[in-house]
Amino acid sequence: MLRAALMLLLMAPHFPAQAVLQTQETFGRVENQAQQLDSKLQVIRTVELPVEARAVLRAIKQGGPFAYSRDGVVFNNFEGILVKRPRGYYHEYTVKNPGAHNRGARRIISGAANEYYYTADHYQTFKRIRD
Repeated sequence: MLRAALMLLLMAPHFPAQAVLQTQETFGRVENQAQQLDSKLQVIRTVELPVEARAVLRAIKQGGPFAYSRDGVVFNNFEGILVKRPRGYYHEYTVKNPGAHNRGARRIISGAANEYYYTADHYQTFKRIRD
């Protein structure tokens, strides 16, 4: 949101004041809709996550290291459950499944605004992670 506000300030000399105000109002409505959608997700506290998910969340916040080569790739949100954002806003990380022979279904999705989501069922449902 701060980034968008800065862009508006930089663009202000090049656009009529009315256009800037309309852009701000539109951005505000979009952000409000995004917050409403996000608030409909279930919440899980960090301490309630599986131990493997807590380790991945810690690694994300520290910038790695990660266990899988696909960790950190762009998550496109094709399911549309999370708030619609520009491509590259979300990234996904694998949460190990004890005994699994592949990456399994558990993931943590990180958003560019330092928000985190947990899915235990490969993107069918998400829970917002709160500290």
